[in-house]
Amino acid sequence: MAGLYSTTFTPRERRQALRDGLNSGTIQRLPGAFSPLVGRAIQDAGFEGVYVSGAVVSADLALPDIGLTTLTEVAGRARQIARSTDLPVLVDADTGFGEPMSAARTVSELEDAGVAGCHLEDQVNPKRCGHLDGKEVVPTELMLRRITAAVNERRDDTFIICARTDAAGVEGIDAAIERAKAYADAGADMIFTEALHTPADFEKFRGAVDVPLLANMTEFGKTELLPADQLQDIGYNAVIYPVTTLRIAMGQVEHALQDIAVTGTQSGWVDRMQHRSRLYELLRYAEYNAFDQQVFTYSAENYQSSFTPYATYASDSTDPTHKNS
Repeated sequence: MAGLYSTTFTPRERRQALRDGLNSGTIQRLPGAFSPLVGRAIQDAGFEGVYVSGAVVSADLALPDIGLTTLTEVAGRARQIARSTDLPVLVDADTGFGEPMSAARTVSELEDAGVAGCHLEDQVNPKRCGHLDGKEVVPTELMLRRITAAVNERRDDTFIICARTDAAGVEGIDAAIERAKAYADAGADMIFTEALHTPADFEKFRGAVDVPLLANMTEFGKTELLPADQLQDIGYNAVIYPVTTLRIAMGQVEHALQDIAVTGTQSGWVDRMQHRSRLYELLRYAEYNAFDQQVFTYSAENYQSSFTPYATYASDSTDPTHKNS
């Protein structure tokens, strides 16, 4: 990650990295990021990719995951996250934010955002969370139009178009498999098998579908939480943990706020916080300071009389623990 403001890897290089990973025999693990900083932490922890969940973008905007977010909001957040990491970023594009023509525009916008790929689903528009009851899926031919429009609009052939099917919970797993085969024939590079229940379900899907498969290990849903190694042994190529980081963060936030409301202090939580020095490591604070000193040749004394607050900060700018930082 040589660049301070963005990765130095091109979008095509990161897209190719994801494609290579899907074909490597090693499962690609993509935790969900709800912010650019989380995306950077995912890279620092050694994962193969980053996922941007539609449910998480919705939740971060204090909205339910029922198709209320816009393409602009999702593409904007995806662009911010893709900028912050060298890893390939896969984005939840819901139903394509409209009809097949909208799915085509979605691919164009997400390519411009620098992400590695997206997935489109076969729910009706507006959609709902894939692990809730009462879902509806569109006819297969309409989903094929979505995929075809997306594939035709794609300008970079390394950009991954993944087709998600929610049919297992609506029409049964056999129908979902038939849909997956049709979606692959229409040009989908990968199939996202939503809301399967057991390892046997995953094995059945893998035995019937030839293209790369993505598993969703989301908490509190219909799917048994399987370790990545087990999914790899079954033959799955990628796994997402879409809402995990948000749930962990919000769980801690709520507990801490409740405690502070009662005690009047956050002192009991200090040891459970990310330390400021670790935050500054992720922010690459020292590198920004070094960059600043190379470009701006000033001394604190020259600025002391005219702009005391800035001079005070500049005099200790190399110390990321300075009290004004």
